[in-house]
Amino acid sequence: MHSVGTVDILVIQPLVALIFGILILAIPRALNYLVAIYLIFIGIVGLWPHFAGHPLFG
Repeated sequence: MHSVGTVDILVIQPLVALIFGILILAIPRALNYLVAIYLIFIGIVGLWPHFAGHPLFG
C-alpha cells in the first residue's frame, strides 16, 4: 500500500508523455523544450529515492 507521500512512477511517466505529446502536436516549435523538460523530470524522479535516502517503493 502506498502512503500519501509516495509517487507512483508507473502512473506519472505515461501521463507526462501524453501531455507532452499533445503539446508537441499543438505547438511543434516547442519540441526541444518539451523533450528537455521531460528528460530532466524523469531524471529527477528516478534519482529522488537516492537523494531522499529511502526507496520509492516498499
